[in-house]
Amino acid sequence: MSSLQGNFLIASPHLGDGNFNRSVVLMVKHDEDGAFGLVLNRPTGNTVAEVWKLVSDHASDRQDPIYLGGPVQGPLMAVHGLASAAETEILEGVYLSAHKDQLKEVVAAENAPVRLFSGYSGWGAGQLEGELEAGGWLVAPATAELVFHDKDDLWERVMHAVAKDILAPTLKAKHVPNDPTLN
Repeated sequence: MSSLQGNFLIASPHLGDGNFNRSVVLMVKHDEDGAFGLVLNRPTGNTVAEVWKLVSDHASDRQDPIYLGGPVQGPLMAVHGLASAAETEILEGVYLSAHKDQLKEVVAAENAPVRLFSGYSGWGAGQLEGELEAGGWLVAPATAELVFHDKDDLWERVMHAVAKDILAPTLKAKHVPNDPTLN
């Protein structure tokens, strides 16, 4: 299987793991050793400002939520659009940082899109492939626009896009409307 880095995993309604119910996971890394991603649509009740004062000697006024990246504990991580603070490029215009110096730069950047995560989603070698074969996940290309989408409807938006991609060839349709129920 080719790498899923830079794609979304969309939790299928058939996925039996409650940790991922209606989740959209941004795949940060995927290779023969396993996979690592961040759940984009699980805001916690904490803000960046609240958490930042616990981990840094610099204050922040950011009121963005901290997101729960998954059930595995790990360092505070940021997905952002600031190339100068990038440790890894996930997809075009979307970067990952976890080191303190880069996180300081990201948190201080007022105009760059940023999401901070506590925890991550991890799979051992072959584990994700098994879940995909069992129908637990759907895969869709990620875009920077959707990665930083700040509404509660991310799962629905991405699921509709996947459904359109499945329906169009099946129905031999040249165009599938955004809401097929309007026909």
